[in-house]
This record gives sequence, C-alpha cells and structure tokens, in this order.
Amino acid sequence: MLAPLESQRRSCYCGDVRTGHIGQQIILKGWVQNHRDHGGVYFVDLRDRSGLVQVVFDPEELPAEAFERATRLHYEDVLAVRGTVRHRPEGTVNPRLKTGEVEVLLSDYAILSESAPLPFPIDEFTQSAEDLRLRYRYLDLRRPRMQQTLIERARVNGIIRRALDAEGFIEIETPVLTRSTPEGARDFLVPSRLNPGTFYALPQSPQLFKQLLMVAGMDRYYQIVRCFRDEDLRANRQPEFTQLDIEMAFVTPDELFEIMERMLTAVFRDVKGIDLKTPFDRMTYAEAMNRYGSDKPDRRFKLELHDITAAVRAGGCEFKVFVDLLGQGGVLRALVVPGGGEKFSNTQLKPGGELPTFAERHGARGLAWFRTVQDDSAVRLESSISKFFDAACQARIIEATGAGAGDLILIVADQPIASAQALGQLRLKLGRDLGLIPNDEFNFCWITDFPLLEWNADEKRWFSMHHPFTMPHPEDWDKLESDPGAVRSLAYDLALNGEELGGGSIRIHRRDLQERAFRALGIGEDEARMKFGFLMDAFQYGAPPHGGIAFGMDRLMRLLLGLDSIRDVIAFPKTQTGACLMTSAPAEVDEAQLRELSIRSTARKEK
Repeated sequence: MLAPLESQRRSCYCGDVRTGHIGQQIILKGWVQNHRDHGGVYFVDLRDRSGLVQVVFDPEELPAEAFERATRLHYEDVLAVRGTVRHRPEGTVNPRLKTGEVEVLLSDYAILSESAPLPFPIDEFTQSAEDLRLRYRYLDLRRPRMQQTLIERARVNGIIRRALDAEGFIEIETPVLTRSTPEGARDFLVPSRLNPGTFYALPQSPQLFKQLLMVAGMDRYYQIVRCFRDEDLRANRQPEFTQLDIEMAFVTPDELFEIMERMLTAVFRDVKGIDLKTPFDRMTYAEAMNRYGSDKPDRRFKLELHDITAAVRAGGCEFKVFVDLLGQGGVLRALVVPGGGEKFSNTQLKPGGELPTFAERHGARGLAWFRTVQDDSAVRLESSISKFFDAACQARIIEATGAGAGDLILIVADQPIASAQALGQLRLKLGRDLGLIPNDEFNFCWITDFPLLEWNADEKRWFSMHHPFTMPHPEDWDKLESDPGAVRSLAYDLALNGEELGGGSIRIHRRDLQERAFRALGIGEDEARMKFGFLMDAFQYGAPPHGGIAFGMDRLMRLLLGLDSIRDVIAFPKTQTGACLMTSAPAEVDEAQLRELSIRSTARKEK
C-alpha cells in the first residue's frame, strides 16, 4: 500500500516536467492555478514557483467520489498529485509553456490546504490597486512575475558574491544596533532596556565600521546589508533598504572603478545577456551640471543645456529680467528642442502654461522662450520678448545654442545651480513626453570631483555633500578654511539612465585631516569626540589610505529588470508613508512595554 501523498517527497517542480519524464509516475505539489471541465474530463493547471503543468482528472482513472470532489476545487487550493506523464494529444500542445508538450494523467491526489475566496486574481493581468496587493502581499508574491523577480534578485546576489570573491574581497557582517551618527537623514532609534535613557540607532550605512575594518587590516570588505533612514519618502525610497557595501585599502579611484565595472559586467552578462562597454565614461560634477542639469545625467538622449550668458552679456539685450539677473551674478541657460517650434503652442509656453509651471515647480523663477524662424537668408528669434533683443544678440544666442529654423529655445535665468537643476528637470520631462528616451539602453557614467561641501541657507552653515569622512581633493586642501565652497572632493557616483546607482569616495584616514574637516563643518572638538571618538582613536594606530562605494540593490534590480518601482523588487515593502499594510506596522505598543524601556509617548498623551 502506498504511503499518503502528504508524506511523500515530490519528484520535481511543476515547471520542470518535460518529455524526458514521459512514462514515469511522478508526485507534484503546488497550487491550483486554473481548472476547467472538457466533456466530463477535468483539467487542472498546477503551479509552483517554477511554472505550471497540466494535470488530467479522468473519471475512468479515479473513484467516483474522488473525481466529484475534484470538480469542487477552488483557485489556490494546495494539492499533492500522483500521476503518469504522457504526451499531450495532437492539437493541444501549448508552445508558450515550458511544459506545453506534456501532461500528467492523475492516479491519486490529496488536498493539502483549501483556499478562501481570493481578494484579487493571482495572474499577470490583475488590475488590482497596489494598496490591496500590499495588504495581501503573500498572495501578490504568488504571481509568476513577482516570484521571478525575487528569484532573479537572489541570482544577482550570487553573481556579485562570486565576482567580489574572485577579486579578493571578504564578506563581513557589521552591527545593526549601533550609536546615532549624523549622515544626512534621521536615525531610527531603539531604546535600551538594560541602560535606561539610552538608545541604539539602526545604521544608515555601515560607513564607520567598514572604515574600521580597513584599519583592522582586512584590506577588501563587502556586505549585502540592510540599512535604515527615517526620512520623508519618495517613489523610489524606502525606510529600510538594501545596499551592496564595499571598502578597500590602498585603493585609487581608477582601481575601484575597474573592479566595479568588472562586477557589473558579470551581472549584466549573466542576467541580461548584454556585454557592457568598458571602461564606463567619466564626467566631472561641473560638466554634468553644465551639460545636463543633473549630477546623475540620463545620457540616453541628447537635449543638452547651453550657457548663453556671454552671448547676452555682450550687448543688444534690453530685457530687464535678464539684465538684472546678470547684474546679480546669475547665468542664462538654454535648452533647444529640435522641431519644437511647431510642437508646443503659445498656451503651453505662456506664464501659467504647462512648461513654465513645470519649470517653476522645480525652482525656476520663470521660463523664457523663443521660436527660431527662417527669414530670408538668416534665422531669427520670435516670441513676445524678441523685440528686446537686437539682431546681433539674437544671432549670438542662435550660435551659442546651435538652434536651427523651426526649433524651440527654452531659457531659465537664475543662479548657476538653480538654473541648471530647473532646466535639467525640464529636459527629462521633454525627453519622456517626446519619446526621446530608448528603453533598451543602459548608459553608465562615473561622476567625479563633487564639491566637498554645500551651503545650507536656513542653518547658515556648510554641510557635507556626501559625508564628513570624504577626502578633499589634494589640490584644494588649502581652500578648506578660506574658500570652503570651492573645495572639490575625491567622491564619485555611478549614474545609470538618470539614476544614482551607487556612490562613494576616498576617505580621510588621518586624524589631523579629519579634525580639519570637522572644523569646516562646524563640528567642535567636544562634539567630534563624543560622536566619533572611537574612529579618531583608531586613526592614531596606522590607518591605511582607503576608499569605497555602496550600490542601492533595490534600485539596481529595478533598473536591471525594467520595472517602475523599487516596491516591485522588494518582498515586503512599505508604502510611501512608511507603513506595512500587511502587518499594520508601525503600531502602538502597550504601556507595560514602554515602562520596561523607561520611555513615555507624548503623542499618545496628546491623543
């Protein structure tokens, strides 16, 4: 007598049944994807993570009671089946399925678990709202596309590990419970029960620990690590996320770039079948901002920015907005839309119209524009403000932008960074709206020579553009106290298709230099000692020069698989408000837990 199906090992996955199994009796276990009655013979598509296979319930092969019960199966019931693999009858082969040539003629089955009515269909065509799918995420993850995404993610992790192992890296875990340090976002705090009134912080990154590993002589470290940032969320941000964290001793930026390019080449070759062109292009931060209005430029399409400041300053312009702005040290940047003279109406271009409103929403004071018109043998500018520009000035603007007849010139007049960023955002919008961005291209570019510091007008002090452990450019150390805004850093980002895929830097490894950097940031000796004393102490004992980088794994997977949101590549993501709809986290805890931790909730008291 055969043992019950529930206790027997399955022979293979549903999606792995092939013609080589024909004639064999096998055991499969999975979910009911579909069921249908064809003239008294019952068919079930049985699915697991590998795919599905057709199972035939023939009344001549089963007891009457067992067959009748099979006709009452529900979608997503869990079955164990035993049967013989055979060819599908002629005319019923399904070439779209991996198992489309075979089927399993059932001899026995067991219902392992019954499913309640589903809140939404488990298929690739469901139009269910995302909130509903996140509420029942365990059902959403049964969809083949979602399962394949997580399988690919695990595969990418393996490729990365093998690539870095081959380069001599060691995978080392760093603490999750650590101390609060300023890294640009709020920390998630964890109260300590054993030390009342004190708190751990969840790490925003393993930054300090990986630097200490270099001091410890580990030489090459990596970790695929969970990180936490309590910040306002956007479409492609999560409060907890995964990054590939890397650090190396005695490394130059060039050496780091080469190793990272080899690693990414392996990923794209194995997953996408694409051989990336290396070395990746390189561009300084200043060049990226001047040409694309972004430090993570999308270079899959042209529409580059042009500086027309000199063309206007040379004379012949009486347009007060431009004249006043130039007197304040501002700049004039332009964007040329080929053939845009006919593509955009005056309604879209006038104040309050689509394009000016978009530019203002991204920081511009306004948006000026010209159409270029062929007039006899010359091209001239035409708009409501063209009368304020003489023919010579118009000619210089046309020459500076490279515009031809029928084009549209869009201009933002503002301070250098503001004008670049506003026009850079408008460039991306036009690229999307006009269908200029190819979907099948991966364009990598290293961005280098970032400013070390950026000025915060609200707090009236300098902040690190990356983090306070970034090495200033050797040529700019003497400007740190006298002209901090002009100091470049040995920081670098890797941009991919308009996204920051990863970022890092060469680090400061000497105590005296780190103290100078802290002073430039307004971090006094006592504060530095309190927050970073352990790092400063370590620098006294032979710290090697070192540097590293971190890649956002969620973002990498989204770009690699061409998905819209990083929530699509995370098993259990949060919403844009930081909530888990499935578990209802975050949630209140009872007073006893709070008392045990020696804390009191002021929000609860107000409520």
